[in-house]
Order: sequence, then C-alpha cells, then structure tokens
Amino acid sequence: MTINQSGWRPARPLEGDAEPATFTGNRALMLEEPLIFEIGSGATTGVDFDAPALPAGGLGGLLRTAPIGLPGLSEPETVRHYTRLSRQNYAIDLGLFPLGSCTMKHNPRLNERVARMPGFADLHPLTPVDACQGALAVIDQLAHWLVTLTGMHSVAMSPKAGAHGELCGILAIRAALDARGEGARKTILVPESAHGTNPATAAFAGYAVEDIPATPDGRVDTAALIARLGPDVAAVMITNPNTCGLFERDMKTISDAVHAAGAFVYCDGANFNAIVGRVRPGDLGVDAMHINLHKTFSTPHGGGGPGSGPVVFSAALSPYAPLPFVEKTADGFRLVEEETAGEHHAGSFGRMTAFHGQMGMFTRALTYILSHGADGLRQVAEDAVLNANYVLRSLQDVLDAPFAAAGPCMHEAIFSDAGLAEGVSTIDVAKALIDEGFHPMTMYFPLVVHGAMLIEPTETESKAGLDQFIGALRSVAERAKAGDPGLKTAPHHAPRRRLDETLAARRPVLVWKEPVAAAAAAE
Repeated sequence: MTINQSGWRPARPLEGDAEPATFTGNRALMLEEPLIFEIGSGATTGVDFDAPALPAGGLGGLLRTAPIGLPGLSEPETVRHYTRLSRQNYAIDLGLFPLGSCTMKHNPRLNERVARMPGFADLHPLTPVDACQGALAVIDQLAHWLVTLTGMHSVAMSPKAGAHGELCGILAIRAALDARGEGARKTILVPESAHGTNPATAAFAGYAVEDIPATPDGRVDTAALIARLGPDVAAVMITNPNTCGLFERDMKTISDAVHAAGAFVYCDGANFNAIVGRVRPGDLGVDAMHINLHKTFSTPHGGGGPGSGPVVFSAALSPYAPLPFVEKTADGFRLVEEETAGEHHAGSFGRMTAFHGQMGMFTRALTYILSHGADGLRQVAEDAVLNANYVLRSLQDVLDAPFAAAGPCMHEAIFSDAGLAEGVSTIDVAKALIDEGFHPMTMYFPLVVHGAMLIEPTETESKAGLDQFIGALRSVAERAKAGDPGLKTAPHHAPRRRLDETLAARRPVLVWKEPVAAAAAAE
C-alpha cells in the first residue's frame, strides 16, 4: 500500500475485496432498511384503542369510511426505522461537504443553544412590541453588523432566503425607477458567471433578461457589458465572487458604467463568505445585495431549517426598501410598518413577508458574528480562500482546472471533465466519491465549464480532512483517466447502487402500493 501525494493513507484498498452475502442483507452496521410500509401491517396498530363513539354528522360527510392505510408499528420499531434511515444520510457532522457555491460549513452548537433560548424560540410573531424588546434589539444589532460589514446604507431584514432577497432588491430597483419616471427600463443584464437564480428572479419580476458572456479566464466580459448598456437597461445582476470561484476584478469599473447609464447594480451575495471582513461591496458601487445568513453566518441550508436573506441597500435605494424595519428610539425599539413621508422608506414598495423575518436565523447569525468578532470574520474569509486554493493546486495535475492559470481562486475550486478517458463522465467521478465516503461535489455547474466539478471546502475543514478528501478524489481521477470500467457502475458500497436518475425524475413513484400476490394477480 502506498501513500498518495496528499499524504493521506487509505485504510484499505477498495478493489478486490470479497463481500460474502449475509442472511439479513446487512453489512455490519450498514443496515438494509425496507420501507416503513413493508415493516408494519396496515391491519395492526402500535397501541390498541377502543372504537370511539362518533357523533352522526358535523363533518359534512367527511368521516373516513375506509382504512387509512398507514402501517402499524410499535415505538421501538418506529424509532429503529428512522434511526437506521438517518445513518444513510450524509451530513456536515459526518465529513467534508464539497458542494460548490453552497457554503456547507459547520454550524457551531453555541448558535443552536442561543436560538433555543425560551425568549427567542418561543417568540410569537404577534407579540406586542413592548414585550419583545430583546428580540428587536437582536434584529437591530445584527442589522448594524450587516451594514458595517458591507459598507452599505441600510438593510432589509425580512426576506427569508437568497432568492427572496434577490426579488426584494429587484423590486426596490423597480420602485426607484418608477419614482423617477423611468419605468420603461425593462431589461436586466445577467453575466454567464452569475447564479442561476439571478435570471429567474429578473424574469419573475417582469423583466427581459439578456446574457453577458464570460471571458476565457472566467470573468465578466466588461467590454461587452458596457457596450450593451442603454436607456432600456434597468439593472445588472452580478455574482461576486462568481460561480467560477473568481473575484470580479472590474467590479468598480462595471458599477461606474452602469450608474452612468442610469441603471442599478445588484450583487448576488451568496458567496459573501469568501470576502466577509476583507471587501465591502458598498465600496465597489453595489446598490443592493442579499446576504445568505444561513451560509455566510453558519447554518447550512438543509441543516438548520429555514434560510434568511437580508438585503443591504445603497443610499439611492434605501427609500424604496421593504417594510417592516426596526428603529431605535429614545423609548426603546419599535417596528415601523408604514411609510413615513420625508423619512427613510418613504417610497417603500411594501412588504416581502407578513412579519419581521426568520428570528431563529437572526439569533444564530448574531451569535456567530459576536463569537468571531471583526478579526475572526476576516479570518473566516482568508481560511476559506486558502482551503479552496489548497484543493485547486493539489488536484490540478490530475484534473483539468480551466481557470488555474488565471491566478488564485476564491472560495471554490472548479474542474472539468477534459482529460478523462473516453466514455467516463463527471457523474461517474461523483458516484465513485460516494464509495469513498464523501458527498459528491456540485456537478455540471456553472454551465460555462463543460462537465464542471465545483468544490467549496469552506474554512471549517482542517488540513487533515482536506488531505483525506484530496486523496480520495485523486484516486478516483486516476481511475477515470485510465478508463476503469468500475466507475460506470459506482457506487458499489452505498446502501443502493446507481439509480436511473432521468427515469426517476420523469416517472417518480410518490405513493406506495402494496404488491399484488402472484395468485391474486392471476385471478
């Protein structure tokens, strides 16, 4: 057994291991788990109740007349079933999550403890203002940090996710244009290197979308963008750092040109994790930018419940920001829910949501910020960029890195399928990574790179953890370049082998039906 270039020694070879069959189908602690309907019978229940005496009527004839069809399991059977299923899920608490453009980093348990404090966890949205001053203080303090870190003028806290924040920014831009009598601007320019939600948001808001090409080094074609500016352009939506993992070096030049043409600059802040504490988007001429609290400030989406997408605004757009917002007064904090003539938000386009936003995410994000401090947040960005470049330079000799010559990357490293053996594709590499115990990286995105493999290690991974991942991916890449036929049928060690994902998407089986016995079918 040899040690690979990254220095990580695999525990044992993957190939050539004999796997004798077992009676149960289990492989040690990798348990074979059927569907819950296949475990319990619909004719039994975990607890016996006497048949209730139901009143005749009152439900408009909606009383159940047939069995509900749910399986009857005891408590131990139910707990074991869901515990076994949970063991088949990959999670950030199990290992590195290499999804590019998603910032799946560790969520400190301190955040969870604070979010579960009774004053926050049990807070009702309709609590009177004088009874929730502490919660409003949290929102106000978090807002202060977001404005300070971005160098912007104000922030709308209510948007509940990144795409929701994008819509908030575009609606504010539309309100600003309408206010100055330029509602005829109906085009939004979106570079190819932007997130896919950007053109979707612009179209949803009623704008025509035009693409701006990327240069060979993966950045916005600044000349093409400036040439397209005109009286019909309302805004440019740009992702920075972009989805190629690169910082848009011409951002200030682009912003100045857009403003000179009478339009606004929307920046997708989903990748703010790579520049927090290092770059203030407001200094680059950005007019609106959403911040994914659940990515930059610690709670990975899918891991902690709802997201949150506050939007920071320039002075030019602040009067058009949505309601409500928290305001500090001499008597404490209040929730402003109506426009006030002559004051900020005088031209607000209205509400994005019924209440103040995601309180649980506010408490988590503020806890994360206060526990790191300004210098700690700066180190977050520096370590995230360092880890991504470590991955890039450790793999560029075995995987094609299309933008490696353009200089250091930012938060994520991108590779392509160029150089793999004929017939071997990106999805084969991803499936083989499952055998190595890792969740696959982001595949086939961004579209500007053929067969893209996008990897974002984040700052929370140690060098030892990165070395293990690099070693695994190097091994798979070498097999892919050699044309190993085993890649086409990977994964081999997962609870399920490779699925026909196209068929599953086109013809999903969403409802379980009890199999018909052969004898009954013959009758």
